[in-house]
Amino acid sequence: MTRRIALADSLLTVAVWGAMVLLAGVFCWMLADIVWHGIGKLDWEFLTAEPMDAGRAGGILPILVATLLILLVALGVAVPLGLGAAIYLSEFTRSQSRFRRFVNISLDALSGVPSIVFGLFGNAFFCIWLGLGFSILSGGLTLACMVLPIFIRLSESGLSAVAVEWRQGASALGLSRSTTLWHLLLPAAAPAISAGLMLGIGRALAETAALIFTSGYVDRMPEALSDSGRALSVHIYDLSMNVSGGDQAAYASALVLMVALLIINGASTTLSRHFLHNRIQLS
Repeated sequence: MTRRIALADSLLTVAVWGAMVLLAGVFCWMLADIVWHGIGKLDWEFLTAEPMDAGRAGGILPILVATLLILLVALGVAVPLGLGAAIYLSEFTRSQSRFRRFVNISLDALSGVPSIVFGLFGNAFFCIWLGLGFSILSGGLTLACMVLPIFIRLSESGLSAVAVEWRQGASALGLSRSTTLWHLLLPAAAPAISAGLMLGIGRALAETAALIFTSGYVDRMPEALSDSGRALSVHIYDLSMNVSGGDQAAYASALVLMVALLIINGASTTLSRHFLHNRIQLS
C-alpha cells in the first residue's frame, strides 16, 4: 500500500513537471521564433516612423499611438465601472442572494464569449446605433465590455476574501463604511484588483477580431478619438495575411507586442507581491 502511494505520488510529480516543461518549452520556442525573425527589423526608426508601402517599410508609430489610445479608453471605462460593480456585489449584496449568483454566472458566461461576438456587438451598438463609426472610441468601448467580466470577478473575489473581522473591527471603532472601504478593504484586495486589471490589459492588447469591426484598419496617425485607428494586433494580422512581403515587419510588430505583454505581466506580479507584503506587515 505504501509503495502504491509512493508510486502514485512520483507519477503525479512527473506529470506536473512534464506539463510545466512542455508549456515553458512551447512558449520559449514561440518567443525564440519571433525574436529570430523580427529582431533584425526592430530599431528606433521602426518605433518612431510611419508605415510605408502597406507596412512593408517604415515603422509603427501611428499603430502604437492608436493602440495606446484604445487601451486608455477601455481602461477609463472599465476600471471605475468594474470596481464600482465589484464593491456593490461584495459589500451591498448578500453572498447567497439570487441576484449576486445571477450576476456572477452572467459574468462567467461573458468571460467565455468569443471576441468576434464582442466585435459584432460593438459594430452594431457603438459604430452604427450610437453613430460613432469605425473609431478609436468604438474600439475602446468594445474592449471595455470584454475586460469588465474578468475585472469585476477578480475584484469582487478579492474584496470578498477579506476577513469579516476587519469590517467588524472598523465598525466597532466607529469608522464609516466609505472609510473602511477606502483605507482597509481596497488595500487588502489590491493584489486581486491589480491582477484583474493586468489580465484585462493583456487581453485588450492582444485583441484582434473585436477591433477589426470597431476601430478599423487605418494606419495613419489618429488626431482624435473619433478617428479610425489600427491597433498593433490588427497590424500584425494585416501584414501576415494580406500584405505579401510583410512577414518581417509582422514579426517585428509581434516582438513589440510580446515585450509589452511581458512587461505588463511582470508589473502585475511585482505589484501583487508589493501589496501582499504590505498587507502582511499591516496584519
